[in-house]
Amino acid sequence: MIICPACGSSIECQLSAGCTSCGARAVGPPLAKPDHQLLSYGPAVITAVSGLVMLAFFLSTTMVGWIVRGASFKFGSIVNAGEVAAWQTKWIALPIAIAAIWGGARFTRNIKRAPERFAGLRLARTGFCAAIVATLLVGTLIGVTVPERLRRRQWGFDAAEQARGYTLHRALLEYRDLHGTLPPQDDIVKELRTLPDADGSIAEALRVVDANGYQASSVLAAAATKNKTLPRGGAIRNASLTPTVDSLAVSFTNYELRLPGADKKLNTEDDLIVRDGLVMTVPGLREYEASLSKAP
Repeated sequence: MIICPACGSSIECQLSAGCTSCGARAVGPPLAKPDHQLLSYGPAVITAVSGLVMLAFFLSTTMVGWIVRGASFKFGSIVNAGEVAAWQTKWIALPIAIAAIWGGARFTRNIKRAPERFAGLRLARTGFCAAIVATLLVGTLIGVTVPERLRRRQWGFDAAEQARGYTLHRALLEYRDLHGTLPPQDDIVKELRTLPDADGSIAEALRVVDANGYQASSVLAAAATKNKTLPRGGAIRNASLTPTVDSLAVSFTNYELRLPGADKKLNTEDDLIVRDGLVMTVPGLREYEASLSKAP
């Protein structure tokens, strides 16, 4: 098979008989190969430029971040600047790095296999190594910060849940100021929706409230007498918000509200407990109660 130099078609016959596609004919024997053929530096230059530009871009971004942060010569400051630069350039640097490493590997291999056609093997290797170094720097600096970023992300989730608990505590206080008592268990959501809610925070917090996780109680002074007067020696006890018919009560209300955690299920270990304004996790509540029991 011969490729026609006029149109580029592949033909099975001799060019002296004419190309079947364009009709071109050979007018003489093919030219002899030159004694000296110039070597191509193109692949080596492309590999070197891509790798070195990648490394220079990352280092310059790190330098800018380092200067913005105060240009401290402490090792931690330089590493922090590199971490910020790696996260800022990850969506640009990583795809370019993959393309540069893949292309650099091919070009370097072709130069090594055909030294009679290509030159600049050392230059290509330098660019290829620069691309690998830049990729490793970006990947390493991103990897070492992933645990801390995940931890801070969890802190954000925890803060949002605690903010919901404090919002509900504020709503319960407002309701008690208006009505003199906390809402009953079955009507907690309905009653709290009647409060002024300009920013919608109460309505958003009430989306996760389950009446089964809410308990309200009072410190009652009661005596089982028909005349409803507190006799001498009457007892003070804890009771529900609804006093019995034959008791006289002075109410000091308190409550406990249980909110579902990340699993959206009530009465699990990741629940959030709001007790009289204290927002705690289940393990934190256990520690709090244990500290109270040990207190003199």
